[in-house]
Order: sequence, then C-alpha cells, then structure tokens
Amino acid sequence: MVTLSSFASRLGRILGPDPRAATQSIVALLISIIATLLAGLTLASAEDQLAKLPGLLLLVPAAIAQRGNVFGALGSRLGTAIHTGEFAMTRRVDTVFGQNVIASMALSLIAATWLALMGWLLAQIFAISNAMSLLDFIAVSVVGGALASLVVLAITIALAAGSTRFGWDLDNVTAPLVTATGDLVTLPALILGSLVVGPSNASEVVGLLASVAAIIALGICLRVGLPLLRRIALESLPVLALASTLSLVAGIVVEKRLGAFLDEPALLILVPAYFGMAGALGGILSSRLGSKVHLGLIEPTRVPGRQALLDIRSIAALAVPIFALVGLSAHLGSLLLDTDSPGLLMMVAIAFIAGLGATFVVLAVAYYGTLAAVRFGLDPDTASIPLTNSVLDLVGAFTLVGTIVMLGVGAT
Repeated sequence: MVTLSSFASRLGRILGPDPRAATQSIVALLISIIATLLAGLTLASAEDQLAKLPGLLLLVPAAIAQRGNVFGALGSRLGTAIHTGEFAMTRRVDTVFGQNVIASMALSLIAATWLALMGWLLAQIFAISNAMSLLDFIAVSVVGGALASLVVLAITIALAAGSTRFGWDLDNVTAPLVTATGDLVTLPALILGSLVVGPSNASEVVGLLASVAAIIALGICLRVGLPLLRRIALESLPVLALASTLSLVAGIVVEKRLGAFLDEPALLILVPAYFGMAGALGGILSSRLGSKVHLGLIEPTRVPGRQALLDIRSIAALAVPIFALVGLSAHLGSLLLDTDSPGLLMMVAIAFIAGLGATFVVLAVAYYGTLAAVRFGLDPDTASIPLTNSVLDLVGAFTLVGTIVMLGVGAT
C-alpha cells in the first residue's frame, strides 16, 4: 500500500536530491503559468491587429524567446557570479555586474533589429501576403523589445538582489520568472509597437532611428575597453543571430496556420504559455548545468553523468504536470474571454502531447549545448540558453502545429 509519506518520498527522489531547489522551481513555474496565461489573453484579444498586420504573429515566438535568450542568459551569468563570489550590486560599469547589464541592454537592441530584418526577409521568402515593410518590422520589433527589456532587466536585477538576501538559487528561479515577465510584457509591448504602423511615416522614422541605434550599440560592445562586455558580445551575437532566425522559422510555421488560431482563439491563448513553459524548463536545466560546470561538479561528457542525469530527470518530471496545467489554463482563459475553444480535454491533450514532444528534444539540446559550449571555449551561461530556446521554438512550433493538425482542430 502506498502511503502519503512514501508517495512524497518517491516524488522527491524524482524531482531531485535538493527539495528546496525543486520547490523553488515549482513555485517559479506556477507563477510563470499565471503570467503566460495573461499574455495569452492579450494575444487572443489582439486578434484584429494580427489579421490587420500580416507578419506580426511571425514575430511573437521569436520576441518571446528573445527576452529569455538575452535576460535568461544574464540571470544565469549573475547566478554563476553569486556562486563563485564575484557578484556585487554596484553602479560602476567596469564591474562584473555593470558590464553584464550594459551588454544585455545593447544585445537586446541589436537582436531586436536583427529579428526584424530576418522576419521581413522570411516573410518575403515564404510569401506572406501583404506583410509589413522592412521599416515596419524594425519599428515594431525595436519599440516592443525596448519597452519589454526595461521591465525584464529590472526583474532580473531584483531577482539577483533577492537571491543574495533570501538565499534563492537563480538557476531555479531566473528562467521561469524571466520567461513569465518577458511573456507578460513582451506581447503588450509588441502590440503597442505595432500601433506605429499606419498611414503616417512614424514607422519609417522609428525604423531608421532604431537601425542607427543598433549600429551604435554594436560599436560600443566591440570598441569600448571593457573586456567582459566585449567577450559577452562576441560570444552572444552569433548565438543570438542563429537563435532569432530559428525562432522566426517557428513563427512562420505558426503564421501559416493563422486560420486555425483565428478559428479557435483559445489556441492563441495557448501559444505564449506553451512556448514560455518549454523555454523555462530548458532554461532551468541549462542554468543548473552551466553553474555546475563552472563549479566543477559535473564533467560535460558524451554520456551524461549521475549529477547531470538527476537534473535532466527532474526537469522531465516537472514537464508532465506543467503542460497539463498549460492546457487547463488556456481553456479557462477562453472561458474568461467568452471565446471559442475546442474543449478542456482537447486543450489539455494539445498542450500535453506537444509539450512532452518538445521537452525531450530540449533536454538533449540543453545538455549537449552545454557540452558544445565548453568544447569550443564559450561560457555555457551565455551560449546554452539561447541555443536551447531557439531549437525549442523550432521543434515546439512543429510539435504544436503537428498536434493541432493530428487532432483535427481548427481550419484545415
């Protein structure tokens, strides 16, 4: 007979050897689900704007991922700095903290501009009818990205400060809470950014100014005599460029099924939570592995060792209830908006099947991305999270759309 205590003991062994770390991850993920539900409600409410500006939905998965790519990596680096005793809150720009903050803001601007450029190019290649112009893409991406980045940066810094005061482990809380904040503010910011697109020339002026600002930011990263800032930029830029491009391909997959999402607006509510939770789970694993590599607790071998396997098993176990809750929350959101939904069981089935399929791929990418970063002499805190998120977006888009098609939901 299975007693409550024996069940709790078994669950604890599955979630990992550190109950406090598992608890921190679970609480952060639950907060993230609530935030991504609000983001999904925002996306579903913007149905008319999505139909009005073809190509806008293309930016959604990539813009969500970009916040996690830039600021999730920032949180991971700060977490490692805390573990190694190098972290200190200060206004000096030549410190570990100062150079990380400057690098993240500059990278956010550069990555938003690159995202817009590649988004416009892919819209042409994949023949999205009446897609926005290049300057429209830049204006929407940069304005939305700048508004969201300021908020997410503040949250990331607050988490770092809280971790030193309250003993939180940033590896367990940064990825889900940055994802939650990013989802919550990125979508409204992106919708606000899209308002500059119209009959006036506002988007052209904003697009040109944003392009110039991105070039200046790039010059600052590469030319200013701050070695850590320069290293972060040099290691991050190629990874962020690849990550943004892969995320945009994911956006193309979703954009091409726009009819299904507009037929069943509950699926629009599902999108931010689905991508956000998968990214949060991959981010937690990447952060844990990155810190343990720095501390010498694990060796990045071809076959994961015992310590790495414990973290991988923990994340896989968390994915099971998390994606079921994602489907449930998206359905409840559709009830709040009084909008069409394929039903509770179908929403849970879509989120669960697609989510677990994406999770298994993400677990492998998170581990072997960390291995590749170490082998090539890169900081795994900088490279692993964007790589994991970008592959997740691509695989996640195919598993989500594939599951929707397989279950016969929405337009054909």
